[in-house]
Amino acid sequence: MPRRPIRSLTLAAALTLGGGLAASFGLFVGVSHLEYDNMALAFGQRADERVAAVRQGMDGAIEVLAVTNQLFSNGEPVSRERFADFTSRLLERHRFIQAFHYHRVVPANERAAVEAELQRVRPGAVLTEKTPNGLAPAPPRGRYHVIEYVEPMLGNEGAFGLDLGRDASLMTALDEAKNSRQPTATSLFTLVRTGTIAFDLVMPVFGKRGELLGNTAAVVRGKELVHQSLLETGLLDRTDIFVSVYAGEHADPAALLMSTGPTAPRARPALISWLRSDHGARATVLKAGGRPWRVEVAAAPRPFLADHMASVALLVGGILVTLLGTAFVQSAGMRARKVQQLVRQRTSDLRRSNRRLIEDMAARERAEKALLQSEQRFRQLVAMSSDWYWEQDRDFRFTMITGGFTEKSGVAVQGLIGKTRWEYVPGLLDNEGGREHLARMQAHEAFANLEYQIVDDHGDTRWFCVNGQPVFDDDGVLQGYRGTGSDITERKLTEQRVHHVAQHDVLTGLPNRSLLQDRLGQAIAYANRGGRPVWVMLIDLDRFKFVNDSMGHKAGDVLLVTVAARLRSSLRDADTVARLSGDEFVVILNEHADEPLAPAIVQRVMDAVAQPVMLGNKEFFVTCSIGVAVYPSEGTSSDNLIEHADIAMYRAKKLGRNNFQFYTPAMNEESLERVRIESALRNALERNEFVLHYQPQVDLKSGQIVGMEALIRWNHPELGMVPPGRFVGVAEETGLIVPIGAWVMRTACAQNKAWQEAGYQRLRVAVNLSARQFGAPDLLQSLESALNDTGLDPACLEIELTESLFMSDVTPAVELLHRMKALGVNLSIDDFGTGYS
Repeated sequence: MPRRPIRSLTLAAALTLGGGLAASFGLFVGVSHLEYDNMALAFGQRADERVAAVRQGMDGAIEVLAVTNQLFSNGEPVSRERFADFTSRLLERHRFIQAFHYHRVVPANERAAVEAELQRVRPGAVLTEKTPNGLAPAPPRGRYHVIEYVEPMLGNEGAFGLDLGRDASLMTALDEAKNSRQPTATSLFTLVRTGTIAFDLVMPVFGKRGELLGNTAAVVRGKELVHQSLLETGLLDRTDIFVSVYAGEHADPAALLMSTGPTAPRARPALISWLRSDHGARATVLKAGGRPWRVEVAAAPRPFLADHMASVALLVGGILVTLLGTAFVQSAGMRARKVQQLVRQRTSDLRRSNRRLIEDMAARERAEKALLQSEQRFRQLVAMSSDWYWEQDRDFRFTMITGGFTEKSGVAVQGLIGKTRWEYVPGLLDNEGGREHLARMQAHEAFANLEYQIVDDHGDTRWFCVNGQPVFDDDGVLQGYRGTGSDITERKLTEQRVHHVAQHDVLTGLPNRSLLQDRLGQAIAYANRGGRPVWVMLIDLDRFKFVNDSMGHKAGDVLLVTVAARLRSSLRDADTVARLSGDEFVVILNEHADEPLAPAIVQRVMDAVAQPVMLGNKEFFVTCSIGVAVYPSEGTSSDNLIEHADIAMYRAKKLGRNNFQFYTPAMNEESLERVRIESALRNALERNEFVLHYQPQVDLKSGQIVGMEALIRWNHPELGMVPPGRFVGVAEETGLIVPIGAWVMRTACAQNKAWQEAGYQRLRVAVNLSARQFGAPDLLQSLESALNDTGLDPACLEIELTESLFMSDVTPAVELLHRMKALGVNLSIDDFGTGYS
């Protein structure tokens, strides 16, 4: 087939080709900048999520040890059974913990007694120490640091009786813990049996005179701790980002706890490596357990095309348009096939992701089922365990109680023999469970898990749990009952403490959101029965953020505790004061016949909060804003009381703070109006609903027009022409003012350039700059891009600033003004003299 002759390009075609390629590459560079910014922002958010998950896991491990340490810190003796019962639940809940230890300081003269105690638990046990050849009996020393309690014993037998006084890492951590009174982590070590990397968390136990009695310790498997922290937050199965955690400030391979992949930043193609510096890796150093932990997060390598489709499409499209002619059809077909291939690839990736998601859900269901079965087995074992054995005759009177009942229960056996259970437990038959127990025994049926409360011979309250089986002779005649009993006082006390913690705020001790809902339901029920109103007050501190920023979070916590105490003291004992979140409190007031509700009560609360507070050596005055919702009232149902009180509180904030407002339906309409404006505003820019009006600027001396000011208007298809007063404030609060302001800047420049090209005289166009735009990091780039893309001379653009924009931090603001001036644009101050000036 003969070859076609190659025609040389004309000068016009060459200029068209060169200009088109230059414009295409310029657009490609600009869009690539935006794509890299989006990638950096997304990576930063994902990295922060993983660092927060690791921090939460570390804090959880430290909290577990602190809770365990409280067993020994109250000065009461802790039995091995109690230690085992307490730690078994923690071990099941926190699978990353290898074992719990209690290390006891043993003088040389007590070694024989301690070894005798160890041998009672594990025959043949003696004090041992680590040697290069394994464990060996510890030589005589003046003092030992012995592992006395180990849970679980299975798999950790070698640690029982081990002297750690020569373990430099543990002793160093213990010295730091004694000074800080907080759990402290040791350096990493390898578990002998599994080869797993682990570390100890230690916390000292002091005697009544302040002497060191020993310490509690938790052996933590570092990799499983990080693994569980990421797994619980749903961040482990992500393949687009890698996490590495080191025990130290530096990325030492010997200190690596866990790594989900490489931590090096991904490589950039050589063609565009100059566009942005690498942002694919981040390292954060956390402080937990008295030592630093380095968390490195790295993005997984991705093809360049996957993250830069828009810029590449612009470049390819510009070249295709420039070539024109027959090459356009061929290029269009190639581009269509590329898009189709990309769609198939995305579809295939989506199918694979769906399959992985289904597999993950099935695996989680299996894990939850296994956990439920394990919990059921645990409950069955606990139910079958017993501390003593008892027998009763056919009249249900005790004939024998063994198993050291008197020592374990604090009740003399002689006082129970010959009595029935309901005779020595007053009030047992007054409740439904006691009556059901009696009915079962009269029906000669077995019973289990009967729990009741008594006062022992020392005046202490105890809880018992008993199980029983009927005994029949060969003829089927009832001979009596026999069964087992256990002292469950510690479990009951723990349940009460957990119940209190679950329903109260840790910092202030006030009811939290959960208990608040219960109290609110009770208050509404009382109001419905008595026909008297209920007030719900939502209280927000006005200057709390200032205290946190200037004095630190510890001072903020002191302020919150002080305010909580003042709220309780300014109200009745029957009123409920709860902490909702942060610096927000909720008060529930029921009206009584002798105490009617009045605004003076709200004012009394405000006066109590406004009293001066000493934070360190400084005196602070903190006021509050209060919103009040009344039930029953028009427009306020029982389900919306807190929400309406919140709306009223924001109304009080809007009126200048340090006041209170009662909720009215008009406030809700105003709130709904703001939500409606915000929702419509998010789509207005995409739908081209904004228009610019230009107000002329006239020289008063000559009467000539010397410029114009660009004023934005919103032409909504349903609301009509919306004035700026209705939407500019909402745009400022939500951050939408930044893209809207960029649109105004670019549109005004383009319009001015179009008028100049149409033959009109050169005029300045003035554009207002908002506070959000002034603080944006890419302000100069956006301004320069608008001028370059529209071709407008910088001298024809005037930026209007309000004086308050740069008075909060003058030095960087002045530097930014100099850089803006260097572009050649004009600067002016709007509303001069109304603020700082």
